[in-house]
Amino acid sequence: MPLEPDKPLYFKRALRKRCPQCGEGRLFRGFARLHESCSSCALRFRRESGSQTGAMYFCAAVTEIFAALLAVGMFLLTDWSLPVALTVGTLLVLAFSYVFLPVSMAFWTAVEYSTDVSNGESWVEPRA
Repeated sequence: MPLEPDKPLYFKRALRKRCPQCGEGRLFRGFARLHESCSSCALRFRRESGSQTGAMYFCAAVTEIFAALLAVGMFLLTDWSLPVALTVGTLLVLAFSYVFLPVSMAFWTAVEYSTDVSNGESWVEPRA
């Protein structure tokens, strides 16, 4: 029978950029450069090619929502010309996307891990 995942714990650990399984090892070796596995418990973060595709889609979706809210906010709250609004908006959206990418990668790592725990995969060892 599959284990019941403690999803809030896994997401809390991952969003602190720590291994969702043990909470000890670091997820990243640099900015948005995911380690292959945890240095503490050896959980593999990238078991297959394309395992972070979901993180890219998640980052893109959240960035698009940010861009839409920013566009509405700039339209309602400023009287900038179109070229100025496009320049400022583009720079802000690019900066947001850059900063949000590691967050989305950490979030997606927790999604994959909690799914693996729910499915009772042999390579996961949930810890409190």
